[in-house]
Amino acid sequence: MGTSVQPQKTLAFIVFAQFSCTSLWFAGNGVMQELISNFSLPEVALGHLTAAVQLGFIAGTLLFAILGLADRFSPSRVFFVSALLGAGINLGMLWPGNSLWTLIFFRFGTGFFLAGIYPVGMKIAADYFEKGLGKSLGYLVGALVLGTALPHFIKGLGTQIPWRMVILATSGLALAGGLLIVLFISDGPYRRAAQQIRFTAFFELFKIKGLRTAAFGYFGHMWELYAFWAFVPLMLQSYFIQHPELSISIPIWSFLVIGIGGISCVLGGHLSEVLGPVKVARGALSSSLLCCLAMPVLFLFAPAWAFLSFLLFWGMVVIADSPLFSTLVAQSATADVKGTALTIVNCIGFSITILSIQCLNYLITPGTSPWGYMVLALGPALGLMGFISRKAWNKTP
Repeated sequence: MGTSVQPQKTLAFIVFAQFSCTSLWFAGNGVMQELISNFSLPEVALGHLTAAVQLGFIAGTLLFAILGLADRFSPSRVFFVSALLGAGINLGMLWPGNSLWTLIFFRFGTGFFLAGIYPVGMKIAADYFEKGLGKSLGYLVGALVLGTALPHFIKGLGTQIPWRMVILATSGLALAGGLLIVLFISDGPYRRAAQQIRFTAFFELFKIKGLRTAAFGYFGHMWELYAFWAFVPLMLQSYFIQHPELSISIPIWSFLVIGIGGISCVLGGHLSEVLGPVKVARGALSSSLLCCLAMPVLFLFAPAWAFLSFLLFWGMVVIADSPLFSTLVAQSATADVKGTALTIVNCIGFSITILSIQCLNYLITPGTSPWGYMVLALGPALGLMGFISRKAWNKTP
């Protein structure tokens, strides 16, 4: 059990731990080209290894939700154990005898233990910050974004940094984040422990109108988000293949395009305190939809400065609504199943990312037409349909 810290420091501790541990997420993507060359992988390994993390996360969240681990046991301890095991299996990518299938296994295992980090981190925040939850989760998801982008930044620091150091650094950060939580963050004052496994929780939760509406908005958002993040380096690479006279650092720009979403999460969280989470989420989802539709035109006809600016804007709006959907889900659930609600919604949302990533994996390769990216618009379009009626936000079934 963690030691109690001053309330104003609690959020900072949770945010830093979330940032450190979620660096595991795209550790493979940050060194993808090195993995492909060192282990003689096919080019489609990008989609397969990214999907493996998502699939592991789905399996983990499903098991965590069925067992109600984050509600039945101390969330801080669940977070620490998951961080410890996730850091360990991430190191499997360093094994010299790796093949595509062993790397898929290690990436799957990393995703599995991330299920005890990302939604459990949100559960810990919800146990501490009943008021101002949107703002708090804005910081927390912002930390996830920066953690996700971090491997690209480490790789972009210079070619002299061995790719294995990226893997070691992310595992070390994850271990440090887990220790920070278990040593300094005790159970929150708003936590209500569940007493038993509730196998009917899934069906009970989705009878709540507000939770159901927030969840379907989140599902549309997730169709786009991780496919966009996974293919940002390929978007940049393909654009600059068409413009060989220009030169940029693709890892650094990948970090910037993904990482800038951390700022928009924080801004969106603060803005939700004024306008409400529904309005801010709707605005972000609408903007993201327009980006999906505009991408091929800008790719083909925009100068480099305009295309890079567009990607930065897309990187902001693609994630800005995520903490707000989680806020709405958490606020709609009762205290004793709040962790289970967040975990179930995450599980379904990440299942959807498998489909969109694989769609792009076969539609898009370096040098191909960018029109395939428009398939990402399906998610935001369907997600927005849930925001039409204000009556959908009732908490009762």
